[in-house]
Amino acid sequence: MSPPADGADRSLLASFDLLERLISFDTESSKSNLGLIAHVEDYLAANGVEYVKVPNASGDKAALFATIGPKIDGGVVLSGHTDIVPVEGQAWTSDPFRLRRANGRLYGRGACDMKGFDAICLAMIPEFQKARLTRPIHLLLSYDEETTCRGPLETIARFGADLPRPGAVLVGEPTLMQVADAHKAVATYCTTVHGHEAHSSKPDLGANAIEAACDLVTELYRLAAQLAEQGDPSGRFDPPCSTIQVGVINGGTARNILAKLCTFHWEFRSLPGVRQSLALDHFNAYAARVVTPKLTRYAKDAFIETVTEVEVPGLMPDRGSAAESLALKLARSNRTVSVPFASEAGQFQQAEIPTVVCGPGSIDQAHQPDEFIEIAQIEAGLAFLRRLAAELS
Repeated sequence: MSPPADGADRSLLASFDLLERLISFDTESSKSNLGLIAHVEDYLAANGVEYVKVPNASGDKAALFATIGPKIDGGVVLSGHTDIVPVEGQAWTSDPFRLRRANGRLYGRGACDMKGFDAICLAMIPEFQKARLTRPIHLLLSYDEETTCRGPLETIARFGADLPRPGAVLVGEPTLMQVADAHKAVATYCTTVHGHEAHSSKPDLGANAIEAACDLVTELYRLAAQLAEQGDPSGRFDPPCSTIQVGVINGGTARNILAKLCTFHWEFRSLPGVRQSLALDHFNAYAARVVTPKLTRYAKDAFIETVTEVEVPGLMPDRGSAAESLALKLARSNRTVSVPFASEAGQFQQAEIPTVVCGPGSIDQAHQPDEFIEIAQIEAGLAFLRRLAAELS
């Protein structure tokens, strides 16, 4: 980057440069993020910032935890993830891994969700260093948020041990800089019905896995309708209920063969306060009571198995918490909102660390072709972080 003109916002220009570099790394959740992490390590080292690298078990991904200010408990974590969703099959009008600036927007995969937040946090490091912080500001860059939200867990486990225990966490998912104190939990499942093949003219010689799967899927949507009727007592969520969705279903060999296998993937997004296992418990009870007896009447070897893939805890409202009070002050707001998407915030809250979600950009732009973040949102995020530095000094 060329030297900024007098009066230019150096951190804003640095945000553009950093975002351009972060976007250039294809960090889809199925791939490694180590190239991006190495680039951030070089940036932190060049700025004299101490950090800890926290690799995953297989060593192909890593989180980074950096500290600016005194190494004491009670600081504030700025939490962002480094992974992105795929671009395959999307109709981009420009290279998704090359930052494009047009019409007051910055385009690129992850620009909104959520490398834009990562970039402004990194860009603010020189200002944080000059602020004479009395409490530390930590930056945690994680992985696998788009798939499991388990990327920060190894780091969280070290809080209060060999890493300072923070007093609050601000997760920078895109909320248009509104303070979100609640979001739904999400659990995902894979159910496989194991039937028994037979000629379709002789159904009493086998067990049709597709037939059983259809019954199970229908029951899931019956439960979804019941949940919709129960609604959202808090009146804060859109849609105003816990939801169930079946996203993928596969099975069978041919039209005239009773299907040996049928697999479907489904999810349950539960309101705060709703038991996360509610849908699975209902599903298993129905399968045992209704579907399995019918499935096995002619084929005793038939069975149903369900594997829990991901369980992401929700974020519960915590009125007056350190994170909420701080974020509302920095956002110059007196009200919180809820968001429909899940995030890593619930992982921090389960570790008994006050947490809210607040970051630049709109979730409406996330996961879309030609994903973008408004430059005005980058500026709003920088202003928020400047007020954070003043608050902790």
